[in-house]
Amino acid sequence: MRVFTYQSIVTSLLVLANASSVRAEAHGDYAACKAFPGTTDWPSEESWTKFNTSIGGKLIEPGPPPGAVCHPRESTFNPYQCAFVAAAWGTYDFHQNSPVSNMWQQFNNDTCLVGPNTPCSGAGYPAYVVNATTAMDIKLSLDFARKHNVRVVVKSTGHDFQGRSQAPGALSIWVHHMQSYKAHDAFRPTGCNFTIDTHAVTVGGGSQLGGIYEELDKINRTIVAGNSKSVSVGGFLTGGGHSILSPHYGLGADHILELEVVTPVGDILIANECQNEDLFWAMRGGGGSTFGVMTSVTLATHPTPKIVAGIIALYGLVNEPWVQDLIGYIASQFPYLVSNDVSGYAFFTYNTTTPNANNGIDILSGLIGEFMITDTQDIKDMQTIWEPILTHIKTTWPATVIMESLNPYSSFYSWFTVFYDQGAAGYNHYVGSRLLDEKALSINSTTLGKVFTDARASAYLVAGKGVREAKPRGGGLSVTPTWRRAVVHAVNGRIFTPLNSEARAEALKFVDNHTEPLRQLAPDMGAYVNENNPGERDWQHAFWGENYERLLQIKRTYDPEDVLWCAPCVGNERWEQIGYRLCRIDESSYKTDWTAGSHEHIISQRY
Repeated sequence: MRVFTYQSIVTSLLVLANASSVRAEAHGDYAACKAFPGTTDWPSEESWTKFNTSIGGKLIEPGPPPGAVCHPRESTFNPYQCAFVAAAWGTYDFHQNSPVSNMWQQFNNDTCLVGPNTPCSGAGYPAYVVNATTAMDIKLSLDFARKHNVRVVVKSTGHDFQGRSQAPGALSIWVHHMQSYKAHDAFRPTGCNFTIDTHAVTVGGGSQLGGIYEELDKINRTIVAGNSKSVSVGGFLTGGGHSILSPHYGLGADHILELEVVTPVGDILIANECQNEDLFWAMRGGGGSTFGVMTSVTLATHPTPKIVAGIIALYGLVNEPWVQDLIGYIASQFPYLVSNDVSGYAFFTYNTTTPNANNGIDILSGLIGEFMITDTQDIKDMQTIWEPILTHIKTTWPATVIMESLNPYSSFYSWFTVFYDQGAAGYNHYVGSRLLDEKALSINSTTLGKVFTDARASAYLVAGKGVREAKPRGGGLSVTPTWRRAVVHAVNGRIFTPLNSEARAEALKFVDNHTEPLRQLAPDMGAYVNENNPGERDWQHAFWGENYERLLQIKRTYDPEDVLWCAPCVGNERWEQIGYRLCRIDESSYKTDWTAGSHEHIISQRY
């Protein structure tokens, strides 16, 4: 039965890929769809060979996917290599170093997992990859894709909760090896008649945050960026980029001074406050894989702060009726904490199991958070901020278990080496989010506790004063303006079983339904595009607010033929994924009502 089930899945995937070509003809002709392997409009082998020559032999034909080494029927099967791959499959490093693999496998459509009894094919992966190391490589790749109507994706590490770096049958531009580093004591933007008197760093478009932090720490500097070594600058900054340092300095994109961008029409442009200002604005928050491919970026740096940081945990038994009130009270204190320059990640948990003194198991709910304050080495400074909160908790809910572990750190990088994201990859996961302002967090704490519990949400203290008062060069960012009012970025998520359409549908429904209480709590706020709900209603305005219409105009200017397409991304309303193929849709159907169709449209794009 198991073998039959998996064979049926493989057959279904192949039928789906073939059916996409048939269904595409309902659009009138193949010109309405992107070219796809095996169809008559796909470039010839001779065309691919000439293209490979033009880019110096950097074209990769992936062949069997990385997981194929574990499948006896695949040409790359190797039991010894399989042991290594299976052990590494759950790590960020493995997937970031692969030219085709994404860290969350539903975006490869589960078509080749490491389990030997699961299906394996390359159906869910790009057809070709360009190992781009120069802007010219990218220009030639986009020119080729535009000429032959081939779908394009851009991958750096694959650390992307949207799956924008994956598409079946696409040409993937892999910028992972575009890693460079140059520090500046002051920076003169190209084409400007002035110098910005600030320390800055220029890095390649594939540069990863861990390496940048390490280099800057050598000169006692740092940048505002994320908490994972495997995140690279491209997707992070183009989405706006929140950081544990954001409450002190602003969003990551607030610090962009200049960009080099290859546009979908094949232009290599410099964007800053003096030239290509519209592209400069759009690329700072308008989302990745949309307006062009970032080949380098210059960022203002900051003196690395001294830090006190650590873990604070507050727990009660899950069946205690007061625990939900405890969660609500903690959430209600986020504005107070942020006003006292506390930043961090407040992970609410609703069913943590732990051994008890009676050799049994307790199920706990509450908070385990990573918190930070800067410009101090005195642990008492953090304790003083938390003292009124903990006093209230001890008095009101004396059964609360309180744990605290705080330490001083001499630099941001010394903190990062301890607290960087060490989570797992290689599984299936959807996430949702909502930005919450002080008004939303000022309601009755009992009600607030119910909202967070119903949403199964945690809260990142990555906004506040620094984001509100940031003054980016050349005007504002294109992120949702509600970032400037936010106190926390609330998130939830759902892991689900691969190769199970019901589990996938349930996960999408779970995330959407559990994001709804956060929407109701803050209906006039938005959401963070890099950590989003795939079924977000009116996603255009949830992610970009009043900026969406201007972003759409800029998208049409720099990418009139939609060479770059992803979901949910600016300007994607003109296309839909039918099976594995990307096809045009009737223009009137997306102009009439974005909101009505957005939920079904996004959910139906992956199979």
